[in-house]
Amino acid sequence: YPIDFQLGTYELVLGNKQFINSFQITILVTVVGTLSSMLMTVLSAYPLSKPNLIYRKPILIVFIFTMLFNGGLIPTYLLMQKLGLVNTVWSLFVPGLISVFNMLIVKNYFEGLPESLEESAKLDGASNVRVLFSIVLPLSMPVLATIGLFYAVMLWNSYFNAMVYITDPGLKPLQLYLKELIASTNETMKLSGEIDVNRDLNSTPEAVQAASIIIATVPILCVYPFLQKYFVKGVLVGSVKG
Repeated sequence: YPIDFQLGTYELVLGNKQFINSFQITILVTVVGTLSSMLMTVLSAYPLSKPNLIYRKPILIVFIFTMLFNGGLIPTYLLMQKLGLVNTVWSLFVPGLISVFNMLIVKNYFEGLPESLEESAKLDGASNVRVLFSIVLPLSMPVLATIGLFYAVMLWNSYFNAMVYITDPGLKPLQLYLKELIASTNETMKLSGEIDVNRDLNSTPEAVQAASIIIATVPILCVYPFLQKYFVKGVLVGSVKG
């Protein structure tokens, strides 16, 4: 049983420069990656939601094909290397910039919106871009919030891309840092200065791992309550047309 309440382990974790750096990298990747993925998803889903789009079915088949097959890890790595994205922050979210599953959900949601709204706007002289950003997107907040949460959680928890494309310790995201921390159970963290009984002597490797995981989980948990009201509605309305 615990003897008393102490926050020494959390102080130790938050004082680690590698943890703070990885935390900042993950926040940057999550914010920029989510916004970029949402933009690409919307720009792909909106034209594909129009029945009169030329070559609509072949384009959809190409998208669906990528859900079943991919080029493989080695060709993808060689492509990223040729593009100069290895050991850059871009490599942490560009390979999975758009999810076809999420795009199809958004497309189905757009198809369920009344066409009369867009026709009225176009009669007033609005362009397709103006219709998309001024009419369609404000009416699609449930599905956008849901898909945005999908992307944010995926990017926050992602570590595989970092394992493949990142070798610079200064670019390692939080989840890769946690993976390496958990894998090295017997390694102790370097401490400097005088020994703090409340902080250092009670900070076993297992306690440091647990505290690091808790700190890494709290931010994404704080985001969910603000999007929860959109979550179920967005998925249900966007998944079935008619």
